[in-house]
Amino acid sequence: MTTHQTGTREEWLAARLELLEAEKELTRRSDELARRRQALPWVRVDKTYRFETGDGSASLADLFQGRSQLLVYHFMFGYGYRLTDERRGCTGCSLIADHFDGVIPHLNGRDVTLVCESIAPLTELQDYKRQMRWQFPWVSSLGSDFRYDFGAAFTEEQQRHGTDYNYQHVDQPEPQKEGMSVFALQDGAVYHAYSTYARGTEALMGVYRFFDLAPWGRNEDGLEEPWWRRHDEYDAR
Repeated sequence: MTTHQTGTREEWLAARLELLEAEKELTRRSDELARRRQALPWVRVDKTYRFETGDGSASLADLFQGRSQLLVYHFMFGYGYRLTDERRGCTGCSLIADHFDGVIPHLNGRDVTLVCESIAPLTELQDYKRQMRWQFPWVSSLGSDFRYDFGAAFTEEQQRHGTDYNYQHVDQPEPQKEGMSVFALQDGAVYHAYSTYARGTEALMGVYRFFDLAPWGRNEDGLEEPWWRRHDEYDAR
């Protein structure tokens, strides 16, 4: 016998209609936040950054691949959850990255490019990408200030003395954190438009939207560590 509250169909419908009004209000607020996000002032990026790609060295402008908008996911590699000698990609970032291949054709069709970047040798990124059977572009920012400048990696001095992460001071930041930075290309100039970190990256995790629809929701209360695994590591049971 279920311990969850039960009721008649009429009681369910009344509660569902009340919830629907709250859902509609949330949607309206989300739409307004998106408009405010897009209205943020752009900051021109004049600093030179170089990345290693499968096609050789590339600039930040090159990463746009001929499009006008660029989303860069800051993937934690060599740091994060459940790393092994063979699999050095963070499992939380891997969960997010599992969503990328399916959306990239749609993004590209609307003038948006999506890439991942990590502070690691390109060969290591490519090996992990093969293990995970991903196809999305993944570039190495090793030797560049890019990830540090956009708030997803921290120098040894910052780790010792503190710095800002997610727009607030952190006394002892971790070496790397997850995040997404967004850029625009206009008249040959690159502009920084937006960055988000921490729970802001949940917008990229479509699986959570499915959990939010399921009867037990995310069901994360009381967990001592994150539940996620790499997509081929879940118990078959």
